[in-house]
Amino acid sequence: MESADKLFYGKKIILGSASPRRKELLKGLDIDFTIDTGNNFKEIVPENLPLEEIPLYMAEGKSKGFHRDLQEDEILITADTMVLCNNEILGKPDGKEGAIQMLKKLSNNKHTVITGVFIRDAKKSTSFSSFTDVYFDNLEESQIEYYVNKYSPFDKAGSYAVQEWIGHVGINRIDGSYYNVVGLPVSKLYKVLTEFITKD
Repeated sequence: MESADKLFYGKKIILGSASPRRKELLKGLDIDFTIDTGNNFKEIVPENLPLEEIPLYMAEGKSKGFHRDLQEDEILITADTMVLCNNEILGKPDGKEGAIQMLKKLSNNKHTVITGVFIRDAKKSTSFSSFTDVYFDNLEESQIEYYVNKYSPFDKAGSYAVQEWIGHVGINRIDGSYYNVVGLPVSKLYKVLTEFITKD
């Protein structure tokens, strides 16, 4: 059977992210790719930038801050994901207590996961943002402490991973792409990447 990779006309795909979750999601598209995180982008956000535009701004910055020029047959994919709750950005927690406080904010509440994706080759670029609303049930303090103690979600925006225990027991509804919450909206990415390549 012909591989999905044949659809990309021999292009060399580069994922500019060290996230193991993004790596696994991109592998699920049956695309051959390499990982290269060499970058000189300084992650400083302009003061007046609307919050919902920050992930795409960061993804573009990571792309344009790539450590070398792209070759003619290379395509670079960069991404940034943000958790927005009650107009507050919930980044990676500062230790155990920070994670507990974040999860208390998410409990019995809706938050939005926004991922910005930037795709670039040597000549052109395209980009998009994906928005997913996530609804948590009321989380008991004992549940929050159990999750934080066992799963140590200190490297995750919003202090949780949807595919882990807390997502199984606490999330009652998701509006939008589930995979966006994991870290990369792969269905949208596949469509945009295909269109991007066939425009050559």
